[in-house]
Amino acid sequence: MFAFTLLISCKNESKSINEEPESIEKQLQKRYAKLMSYQADSLSFPRSYSHKKNEIKKVPSKDWTSGFFAGNLWQIYELTGDEAFKDKAKEWTAFIEQEKFNNRTHDMGFKVFCSFGNGLKHEDNDAYKKIIVESAETLSTRFKEDIGSIRSWDFNRDIWQFPVIIDNMMNLELLFEATKISGDSTFHKLAITHANTTLKNHFRPDNSCYHVVDYDTITGQPRLKVTHQGYNDESSWARGQGWGIYGYTMAYRYTKNTKYLDRAIASTNFFLNHKNLPDDGIPYWDFEDPGIPNAVRDVSAGTVVASALVELYGYTRDKRYLDYSKKVINSLQSEAYILDAAVEAPFILDHSTGNWPKKDEMDEPIVYGDYYFLETLLRLNAL
Repeated sequence: MFAFTLLISCKNESKSINEEPESIEKQLQKRYAKLMSYQADSLSFPRSYSHKKNEIKKVPSKDWTSGFFAGNLWQIYELTGDEAFKDKAKEWTAFIEQEKFNNRTHDMGFKVFCSFGNGLKHEDNDAYKKIIVESAETLSTRFKEDIGSIRSWDFNRDIWQFPVIIDNMMNLELLFEATKISGDSTFHKLAITHANTTLKNHFRPDNSCYHVVDYDTITGQPRLKVTHQGYNDESSWARGQGWGIYGYTMAYRYTKNTKYLDRAIASTNFFLNHKNLPDDGIPYWDFEDPGIPNAVRDVSAGTVVASALVELYGYTRDKRYLDYSKKVINSLQSEAYILDAAVEAPFILDHSTGNWPKKDEMDEPIVYGDYYFLETLLRLNAL
């Protein structure tokens, strides 16, 4: 039985007790079917969908989002037990193997672990293990010892010397797992060093975080702190806050370093207690957008945090965290957020926001919003 049959709110008490869950389940099943029917193509990973253009944004495997679609299929297989989703997941996962030697990106975890890592949950596959370790070796080449971080981006070289983004915390899971698979502690130690450097430099006194910290390659010290995808450099970009919460919760899982747990808790409290967090739990794309309450939401930020807080609840037993995760799931399992069955696109949820400063992927279905939604369902089921 899916989590959504258990977590629906009781706002429509006049309906029979089973009517709304059955309706939601049917809507989700229709959306899952859209993912299944999307034709496998190594150059057409679905990233987002534009309502205005009635068009799917398709990307090759080198795009940072490529691993999420295979991950979604693996997770739907876990939710439903339908072997067809597993077969489709394996087909899409295979297309990502070539990324294991791509040293021009820090997004190895997003691409490789969200795909091959999910696959390993369902079969003891030595080939998958080898790909994860090789990918970790490639990611390690972007680490600079005297800075203590993995380099994130290679663009804007005229502005930044060694940029590190809060998103990069998410890629540490690949390194931690590579040590578990290979027995080589180098990956684990590198991940800890990166997490410690980010812990020291990325967070403000109010427990919000910067998106980008740029380091001086000579001194190894921060030279710029900006919020590249936020409303302004000092604003609180919601998904960035989510990456930080999730990243340090995950880092605590592998290390049991209480500093990481404290960081996750402090960042979570900033998020949950913010005056601009809507009642339904789905955040605006940036907490400081002056257009609030008419600013766009970001479902992906909500699902990243919701997933993280199920795990954080397990470490803290703070019921507020579990309550938030359930609230997000209840809010999203509604006609307001589930993509209409008539939309021919391989996505589940609407109303994520990609890159507001560039006005790119605004208020649209985005693949990683679906990924962390499905992960939240699985984590709630596991409770």
